[in-house]
Amino acid sequence: MNQPVDEQWGKVPEVTLWFWIVKIAATTLGETGGDAVTMSMNLGYFVGTAIFAVLFIVAVTAQISALRYHPFLFWAVIVATTTAGTTLADLLDRSLGIGYLGGTSILLAALLATLYLWHRFLGSVNVSAIASRPAEIFYWATIMFSQTLGTALGDWMADGKNRLGLGYEGGAVVFGFGLAIIAAAYFWTRVSRVFLFWAAFILTRPLGATVGDFLDKPHANGGLELSRYWASALLAVFIVACIAMLPKRAERRPAAST
Repeated sequence: MNQPVDEQWGKVPEVTLWFWIVKIAATTLGETGGDAVTMSMNLGYFVGTAIFAVLFIVAVTAQISALRYHPFLFWAVIVATTTAGTTLADLLDRSLGIGYLGGTSILLAALLATLYLWHRFLGSVNVSAIASRPAEIFYWATIMFSQTLGTALGDWMADGKNRLGLGYEGGAVVFGFGLAIIAAAYFWTRVSRVFLFWAAFILTRPLGATVGDFLDKPHANGGLELSRYWASALLAVFIVACIAMLPKRAERRPAAST
């Protein structure tokens, strides 16, 4: 029996204002949660990356194997990408000595290459056109690279040792301003909606990273020095509450049959 594509593959949530609110909260949780494991627990970036990589693989495998949209599962994968992205970026930038600019450049190249290959082989990077397992794999690979890039970019912008040295508050303002420009382009221009989606998706990560750092970093480094455990717990409660109370509609797919 034929089954509509939107019923079989509608596993990405509808992109609304609430989507972006939960996305920013998830990226902030990724920063505080990742730092809690690597710094507060003193496990280090390599062990932290290994732990979150396993969690990401388990979560994304369940997401890709699912036949329908499950809100909590989808956002669990998003949080897994943010925590893994945080520790992986820190591993590249600090433990391996590549530096913030070097890590940002490498991750940007990886992200652009993934988007290019996705478009090259499947013809579109539009989330509304995800109608196959390969498209889902490209989608999550793109998200993983964008989350990792966002951490490195946010740290680079905030780092007081480079020429920018904006600090966590300054970095958050810059990325927030960038998102405001994207929102204005969405409402008042005809710029590609696909381009604007991915631009916003990428920028929300460094915004969350800088906000997360502002919450838990020491006063001497420009942060509020809040407990990483408490900050992570409160963000997790907020995300769960949003998912439970808000509409759980999946992104609609083109009317077609498989």
